[in-house]
This record gives sequence, C-alpha cells and structure tokens, in this order.
Amino acid sequence: MRHGNSNRKLNRTHEHRKAMFANMVCSLIEHEQIQTTLPKAKELKKIVDKYITLGKKGSLHSRRQAISRLKQNSAVIKLFETLAPRYKERNGGYTRVLKAGFRYGDAAPLAVIEFVDRDVSAKGAKDKELQENIENKSEE
Repeated sequence: MRHGNSNRKLNRTHEHRKAMFANMVCSLIEHEQIQTTLPKAKELKKIVDKYITLGKKGSLHSRRQAISRLKQNSAVIKLFETLAPRYKERNGGYTRVLKAGFRYGDAAPLAVIEFVDRDVSAKGAKDKELQENIENKSEE
C-alpha cells in the first residue's frame, strides 16, 4: 500500500531524484522555461511553487534554506530578487505545464514547463552572454 507516499519515484533513487530536481529547478529559474518529460514536469511544478513561496517570505532563514537545497547561488539570487517580487500578489500557481508531443527516440510524452508571466528574453540569455565573452576574448 502507498499510504503517505505522494511523490512519483521516476525509477530513480532518492539521492538521484533530489539532485535531478535541484538541477531542474535551477535551470527553470535561469531560463524560465524548460522542456522535459510530462511526469517530471508535473513533479517539478510542485517543487518550484514551494521555492517561489520560500522566496516570497524573503527572510534570511528562507534564503539559507534555498541555498542549502539548490546549491547554485545565481539561481537563489534570481529567485529572491526577480521572481519573488514578480509573484508577490499571486497566491500560488506560478508555473504551467504544457504538453509538447512525444520524444522521437522512445515516444515518451514531452512537456514544456514555464513560469506564468515569464520574461521571454531570459531563455538562453546566459548562453548568449557567455558566447559574447568568448568572442571578445578571442578578438583581443
């Protein structure tokens, strides 16, 4: 019986699931939209909404909790300084999951998870910035 077991196992160990979702949350915060499989997106939605709520609290304790779980300071900074003020008036429902067809290799159902009221220019912005830095260094 599955009494009290609410999360999907996704055929992974506890440690792998924890690390995978921490990485996915950081990617979603950085790009504000990512594509993954449908079951992972549905689980990620629950986790990300809790981090946004943690960011809305804005206390030192909540910031330290986010840093200890996410492990990427840049994601935590964006969470507390950009995303939390954006969703200050909203009571939940910070993300949406859109079905995106099926993957070619194994026909797994794909989904796009994104923030509601997302910044369209955020997707790939960090990659473009890194590419520009590399080009500038090569010119010098």
